[in-house]
Formats: sequence, structure tokens, C-alpha cells
Amino acid sequence: MASSNTTLDCAPPMKATSHGVFQGDNPLHSALPLVILQMCLVLVLTRVLAYLLKPLRQPRVVAEIVGGVLLGPSALGRNKAYLHAVFPPRSLTVLDTLANLGLLFFLFLVGLELDLNSLLRTGKKALSIAIAGISFPFVLGTGVSFILRGTISKGVDEGPFIVFMGVAMSITAFPVLARILAELKLLTTDVGKMAMSAAAVNDVVAWILLALAVALSGTGRSPLVALWVFLCASAFIVLCSFLVPPVFKWMSQRCPDGEPVDELYVCATLGGVLAAGFITDTIGIHALFGAFVVGVLIPKEGAFAGALVEKVEDLVSGLFLPLYFVSSGLKTNVSSIQGARSWGLLVLVILTACFGKIAGSVGISLVCKIPFMEALAIGLLMNTKGLVELIVLNIGKDRGVLNDETFAILVLMALLTTFITTPLVVAVYKPAKAPSNSEYKHRMLHRKGSSTSPFRMLFCFHSVRNIPTMINLIEVLRGTGKKEVLLVHAMHLMELSERSSAILMVHKARKNGLPFWKKDPNSGSDQIVVAFEAFQHLSKVSIWPTTAISAVSSMHEDICNGAERNRAAMIILPFHKHLRLDGQLETTRAEYRHVNRKVLEYAPCSVGILVDRGFGGSSHIAASNVDSVVTVLFFGGHDDHEALAYGARMAEHPGINLTVVRFLLNPTDTTSTPGSVTVDIQESSTAEAQSADDEVIKEFNMKLVSKDCNMKYDERVVADGSEMAEMIREYSRSNLFLVGRMPEGEVVAALLKTKSECPEMGPIGNLLISPSFTTGASVLVVQHYHRQLSLISLASLKEDETTDLGYSLSTCAHSKKLYENKPCKRFVLYYHDILFNGTNIANATSAATTNYTSLGNFKHGMLVVFDDPMTKDNHLLSTPVARAQGFYFYDMKTTYNAWFSYTLIFNSTEHKGTLNIMGADMMSEETRDLSVVGGTGDFFMARGIATFRTDVAQDDYYFRLEMDIKLYESMARIVCKYSYLVLLSIMIILSLSTYVHSNRLNENKPCKRFTLYYHDILFNGTNVANATSATAVNRTKLGDFKLGMLVVFDDPMTIDNHLLSPPVARAQGFYFYDMKTTYNAWFSYTLIFNSTEHKGTINIMGADMMDEETRDLSVVGGTGDFFMTRGIATFRTDTFQGADYFRVQMDIKLYECY
Repeated sequence: MASSNTTLDCAPPMKATSHGVFQGDNPLHSALPLVILQMCLVLVLTRVLAYLLKPLRQPRVVAEIVGGVLLGPSALGRNKAYLHAVFPPRSLTVLDTLANLGLLFFLFLVGLELDLNSLLRTGKKALSIAIAGISFPFVLGTGVSFILRGTISKGVDEGPFIVFMGVAMSITAFPVLARILAELKLLTTDVGKMAMSAAAVNDVVAWILLALAVALSGTGRSPLVALWVFLCASAFIVLCSFLVPPVFKWMSQRCPDGEPVDELYVCATLGGVLAAGFITDTIGIHALFGAFVVGVLIPKEGAFAGALVEKVEDLVSGLFLPLYFVSSGLKTNVSSIQGARSWGLLVLVILTACFGKIAGSVGISLVCKIPFMEALAIGLLMNTKGLVELIVLNIGKDRGVLNDETFAILVLMALLTTFITTPLVVAVYKPAKAPSNSEYKHRMLHRKGSSTSPFRMLFCFHSVRNIPTMINLIEVLRGTGKKEVLLVHAMHLMELSERSSAILMVHKARKNGLPFWKKDPNSGSDQIVVAFEAFQHLSKVSIWPTTAISAVSSMHEDICNGAERNRAAMIILPFHKHLRLDGQLETTRAEYRHVNRKVLEYAPCSVGILVDRGFGGSSHIAASNVDSVVTVLFFGGHDDHEALAYGARMAEHPGINLTVVRFLLNPTDTTSTPGSVTVDIQESSTAEAQSADDEVIKEFNMKLVSKDCNMKYDERVVADGSEMAEMIREYSRSNLFLVGRMPEGEVVAALLKTKSECPEMGPIGNLLISPSFTTGASVLVVQHYHRQLSLISLASLKEDETTDLGYSLSTCAHSKKLYENKPCKRFVLYYHDILFNGTNIANATSAATTNYTSLGNFKHGMLVVFDDPMTKDNHLLSTPVARAQGFYFYDMKTTYNAWFSYTLIFNSTEHKGTLNIMGADMMSEETRDLSVVGGTGDFFMARGIATFRTDVAQDDYYFRLEMDIKLYESMARIVCKYSYLVLLSIMIILSLSTYVHSNRLNENKPCKRFTLYYHDILFNGTNVANATSATAVNRTKLGDFKLGMLVVFDDPMTIDNHLLSPPVARAQGFYFYDMKTTYNAWFSYTLIFNSTEHKGTINIMGADMMDEETRDLSVVGGTGDFFMTRGIATFRTDTFQGADYFRVQMDIKLYECY
């Protein structure tokens, strides 16, 4: 050891800069270029790891810890050439100095995050949890310290080692916990509030204990030295408590809101932080304590604290702090953990840390009568480690309290406990939704009849720029003398990042419940607060402020949940572009476009996107001064109906002049094509839509135009899209355009096919925001609420995610948690059914096998067997990508209602396999959900929902359904469920640089498998004694392959292929032939076991394509020994003797066994 030190002392010091490679200098031998290389390497690696871990919702500190370990001797550092070139021993002093300087200012920011006033108001429950969460793991850590001292830490000082181990076990990383809670959207829950309060207390106590540990770990052997250190540190804290708050309060009073902070005050503060660090380092308790104490004592009120954060955080958190993780990683040598004893101690330390923290917190929570699942979530959250843990460990390493092996064990413990927090909390705790006080009925503006219920709107904004137009919109919406009460919920959308200021925002949201301004008259205010308070004083509208703090990628969740919680009729979102001085639109942030798209897709109510060109000016207009022209461009369809309803509400304000312009296609340009058998799909659907549009316009004219001279209705007849655009330009002097997002009708049909810059704005919205359209009017693009968006509407939001087939796929790898039922695969197909009418044999695809009964007038009892084509668009003659084979029958006497059970058989280049669907089709509703209960091939074990929407229905012989298929469970989803374990395994492999041999998961390996033989003897009129099946319904006249013939059976199942062998089960159910061009049967039956081996049932359904050698049907459930089972039954025809007897070998593979 001495010789090593001598070598370092005799080595020449590094020069600051080099003369360059052309003069023979190696830049890596100079301090400045080497530290620049080190910083770049650290930044790239940690950012890449953070990006890779982002889908797993891990805090950035996990990526930084892993990056530091990878750069050190545990992984990359095993290459000695790399280690001596990039991190030579001579450079470590410079690296450690920069790292500790960055850490010093970071802990100053951490101190700014802690609010002493909140700590003093901590409730008894949170205080009890904090005390138990510190004391119990501290005691266990003390016990573990004795084991470590007797094994791998022999010779260390007992007192400091015990304290350091206790502190390492009992720490909760408050900043990391705050980010995890915000990411999981638990900040405002009882669990989140309790965990935050307890963690804040825990953080302060941990720093006090650490100061004690540092004082005890001095090199002096006299106890008086430690006593002097502790007394001087206490005196320093007391002195700062009296001096720091008044000085910074005086500075804060001289820094008004909205004004830049004087540079002198910033420099004085940073200088004070450095001076405090120097004093505490001189005392002997590390410079970090001085910076932390100053940060805690600075008053949090006013703009001064926020200005300090903005000045310091980016440079410190983004550039210097990652150096500390590398400095720590260079000291972490995982290879020092050798032998079974060391690995056993690692497991012991991890289990002790987790058990102590979780058991202590859960136990006291249960004593405080907190429900068990909430108590468990609090315990898991309190187990979060992070940067504070690393600081403790590094101080212990530098002081000689922790050796290399103990240090590596504790670093891995900190990494693992932090990594598992998020997945475990997600797994065990799902906050219950607050029960709604009343039913959420009014999800749109367009309502039939009168209503006296409150009219609720949710306005969202990102910054002050959005406020004036938003307030002016609220002003004109409130009208005068309305029966309905206007309730406005204003949501301030704030991004959660890894910056410290984001945590300050988290504190505000948590302290104030959710409002973005305080009701306290003594609290500070900003431009947003002033604007809303002034508007509330001048108007009769009550505004409920809320704040949504989340990552941009999940911001839409807060918006949708907020609308659901507040029962909003419409959400108003700001467009992702803002107006420049030259009148053109410029992108504010591209990520906001993603937010808007997601809200449009998942919103629980109607949505409007506002393109702000200064509606009403740059400030709030008084009601008496409002004088604006609002133009509604009406083409037809639900979205246009909603835009018209919005305009009608605005028109009730006396200062609004409303013009509704309806565009109609020139009738001389339309032609009709007669035909008796081939259906004109567009004609039928257009006629229905035209009737609905006429009714809406008629209602509008009767209620408003005839009674108000400020309203005007125009009808403009156009020949094509270009003429329509020219007519719209005539209204460019309006102040606001209202348009539907996806208008319907032949006028805009051509525009729907053209590529646009912002498809989510719709064809007319894109026209109004294009640079070629000159106007100063703002634009509000409105989308009517739909339980399920149409194919065209959905495609406009998913243009970057669609495949060549036209399917809109959403895989698990891209899945973010919006709702728990977001599909892992999704696509839309069209189902075409042409019913056999006695003459149309050539093109009929279905036939009625039974007549309807005399019960009711809605075809009750009529059963239809079908073999229908499925296409990716709504054209009947398009190439089918699948066929639907099965049946439906009408089952209600008072209305049309069909019950479906069928199989989709895919045989295209994109997909092979089957999907089984069953359920009731309530045809009177716009959309209906049926169940996907199983699948084979590419859809192996799939389950989900098929949403039906009647696209067209003509007479009794043809109808077309739009079928939106959403699969929520498949083998791909099962792999996604274990992604946390997969990533954890990868991290262990990388950080430990060891080889982990794991058994490969075979997705298709069944948990139970057996083979049976199915014997079917068809009743032929004479074989009553031994027949096991009989024809219940005769075949139809459509085709020569028994289409429509239905057979009910009770067939024996044997272990071998002998008919007379004892049956081990019976198959009871039915099959029918469902194709007119070949033999093909559709089965639905139950295997009933009552043998010594098995008791229970198995349900099987699917299409038996008899011309293939083997066919897969779906096992969709079971009872008894086969409770809740699912899997595949593979059919193979073993023998076939005419029409009277056949035997099928049935290979049953079960993949879900309980």
C-alpha cells in the first residue's frame, strides 16, 4: 500500500491543457481534455440507459447508478487499457472534486425542496410511519453490522460501522420517491401524501444520523474529538437558523414576481452555500451538510427560491451530478464479491433492508388502521433508495468505515431496492376511483330537449400564452340569463421532468390539493393567478383550478381522468402551434401534438382543439364590450352537429354575431345507379346522414335564427372542393371559425383523401390553418363524443402507427398506462353479409336455416348460418383478408337483437389463424361490444373485445358491420407482463459481468395435454339404438355442401380409437355446416368428464375446416379439474364412413391451468 502511494506521489502532475496531437501531445494526458471526455462519456451512457428504462417508469437515478457501475471496474473497467486511458489514477482527484462540487450544489437544491413548515404540520400517522421506518431497519442494520464485522469487514471501528450500516438500511430517498409518486400519479392519494410526509421526516433524521456517523468516524481516537465535532455542528445549525432566514427573506422581498432576480443576490447565495460547505468541512462533518442546511433554511415563499432553482439546476443536475455516480462506480468493484459466503451476505443485506423498511412501515400503518394494501404500498414506497444512499456509502468508503466488498454489496442493495419499487407498487396497489356523486350523462354539447343540469367544461392550458383567448371563450360561453349553470374546470398542464423545480411543483400540487393558485391572501401570485382572479370578480362564472403534473407522454391520462372525474361535456385543448408576429403558426412543442392526439382518441366526452390567433385580443373583454363574428362551417356528420351546438351556445351572448354556413353538393353533378341485387352502399348511408343533418339544421333554425337577429343561416351550393375553399375565404374576416373534425358528406370526400400536415385537425381544420389561407380568425376544431371512433377518424390519429394492411396496431412494447384495458393489438375489419333470398345463389353468403316464430314482429327465433367475407375497407368487392363462419339468430320479440357465435378465419399474407367471437348484438345501439374468447395461430390464446357498428343496412338482404377488434391478452401480452423481470435479469448480467444461464420460456408449452377420440354416429332414421347425434335443422338450398344443416350430439370420448371402449367423457353440443362451396363444420360443445382420472368440463368452439389434415379449435373455459382453463384442441379426422359415422382424434393442449 505504501509503495502504491509513493508511486502516485512521484508521478508528475497533469497539465491543465495539451498542445494538441500535431505537436506530439496526447490530450488524454492533460486534465481538461480528459475530464471533458469523461463527462461526455458519462452523459451519453446515462442518457441512453435512462431512455431504455423509461418504458419501465424507472427514475433516472437508477440509470445513473447503473451507468456508474458499468464504467467502473465491475464491467468496462475490467479492460485495464480502457481504465488507465479514460480514468487514470492521476485524473481521479479532478473528477472527484468536480463531482463533489456538483453534489454540494445539488444538495442545496434538495434542501430547497424540503419545506420545514410542512414537516411541522406532519400528522401523527405520517410521523409514526417515519419513526418506525427509521428505527426498525436501523436496529436490523445494527444486527447485520455484527455479522459483516465478523466476516468481510474485520478490523473496522465498531461504533462508526454500526451507525453507517443503520443509516444505510433506514434511508428513504425523498427526491426519488417524489418522482416515483408523480410518475405513478399517486401524489394526491392518501398513500402518496402519507409516504411523502413520512419520507420528508425520514430524510431530515437520516441527515442528522449521518452527521453523527461522520463525527464518530474521525481519525482521532479520543471521544472528545467526536464530541467537539458534534457540538460545533450543532452550533453551526443554530447560528444558521437565526441568520439565514431573515437575510434571504430580505432578498426575496426585493425580487418581485415577473421581474428578473438581481445577479448580486444569486452570487451572494451561491457564495454563501460555498462558505457554509467550507465551514462544515472544517468542522469535520463534510461540506455537503453546510449546503443542505442553507437550502433547507431559505424561505420557500416568493419568486426568489424558484429563481435560484432555475439558475442552478440544469448545470448541476445535468452536467456535474452524473460525475458523482461515475466517481461512486469507480469505487464499486462487484468482482470483489466472491464465494458463496459473500453472495449469501449480499442476499442477507438486501432481504434485511427490504424487510426492515417494509415491515416497520406496514406494521405501524396497520396499527394506525390503514388498510393492508395501502399499508403495503406505503412500505414499498418507503423502501426507495437513491442518491442519498450513495452519498452515505461514499462518505463511509472515504472515511475507511466500509471496505471494497461491503461497499459493493451496499451499492447493489441500493440499486435493487430502488428498481423494484415502481413495479411492486403498481402490482399491489391500485387506487380506487372516487365514486361519482351523480351519473355522467352529458358527455357532449349537442343535447336533445332542454336540460337544467350544470354545463361543465374542462379548459386546458400550458402557459400564460393560452390564457387570454381561453378566458374570452369562457366569457362568451356564459351568455346571459341561462337556466344551465356554467362550471369551468381550468387545468394547468405542467411537465414533470428530472429537474428539481419539478419537485417544487409537486409540492405545490400536494400541499394545495390540486389547485394551481392558493386561496391564502398572503400567498404569492403570478400572471395566471391574476388573470383568473380578475375574471372571477368580473363574471358570474366559477372556475375550479386544477394542476396536472406528469410527463408529456402520459399527460393525456390526467386530462381524460380529469374530464371523467368532473363530468365535463367538452375538453378544450390548445393547438401545438402558436402565432408568430408575422401571422404564421410556429410549433410550440411537438410533444403537445401527441397529447392532443391521445386525448382525441380516449376522451370520455367531446373535444375541441383551439388554434389561437388572438380571439378577443390579448386581454379579457368585458361582457358589454364583446363584439365578435363567429362562423360555423357545416358539412354534415356528428362532429359538425357538435360544432353547431357550440356555436349556438356562444350565440346566446349578446355580443356574438353567429353565421352558420351549410355547404351542399350541386345536385346536377350527382348521378344514381339503379340495381336490384348489388347494393349501393354510399347511397343508403348518405341518405340517412342527410336526414340527420336536416333535422339538426331545422332545430337550430326554429330555436335560434327565427328569434335572434344576430344569427344568420346560409346555404352554399358547390360543385367541388376547390369551389368550396373559395367560398370559405369569403368568411375570412370572422373572429372565430367553428368546424367539425371529421365532417361527412360528398362535399368533403375528396379532401379526406388528401394528405395533410396535421391529420388530427381534419380536412377543414387543415385548410383553415394552412399558410395559403389568409385569415386572422382563431379556429376551434370540434370532435363529437363517440364510445368508439370510426375507422377514418381513428386512422387520422394513428397515421404513423398503421401497417400496410391498414390495421391500427398498438403493441405491448409501445404501451403506456392510460387505462388498465389498453389493447396489445387492434385492427378494424368490415363484415359483409348477403342473405340468400331464393334467387341470389351466386353472391349470397348466408342463409336462414329456421323461420322466425310467431312471437313478436322482429324475426324472433330466425337462425342464420353464414360464411361472410371480411375486408379491410368498406367495399364489398375488395379482396377478403378473412372469412367469418358461424351463425346468428334473432332473440328478442320487442326489437331487433341478434346473438352471434362465429370464427374469423385468416389466411392472408399478414395473418394466419383464427379468432372466436360470441355475444349479443344490441342492434338498436350505435356501437356494441362482443367478446373475443380465444384464437389460434397468430392469435394464439387471444382474448378481447369486438366492437360492432352498423355501417350500412339495406332491406333484409345486405348489411355491413364495421368491426373494431381489440385484443387485450395474447402470448405477447404475457411476455410483456414479465418485462420487469427480464430487464432486471439484463441489469444483473451487465453490472455483475457474470453469465446467467436461464431456461428459455417456451410460449407454446402446455401445462396439461392429452388425446381423446370423438365418435359420432348420425341418426339415419333406423339406427335408434346406437345413434349419438341427430339432425335438428335441415340444410338450406344454398350450395351443395349441406350449408345450414345443424346436428345436435351426445358423443362418447375414448382414450383409444375403439368405438366400444369405455368412454372417459362425453361431448355434448352441436355442429353445423357453414360453407356452400366445401364441407366445413362449426362446433360449439362441452366435454363432460366423470371418470376416475378427471371430474369437470371443458368448453370448445371454433371452425373445423375439414379439408385440412389438422385443425385447431379453441378451448375457452372449464370447470372442476379444468377450472378456468384455456388452450387449443387440434382435430384430425381418423376415419370417415359416409354420412353415418366419423371419428376424430382430438389432441387437447391446455395452456392456462389453475
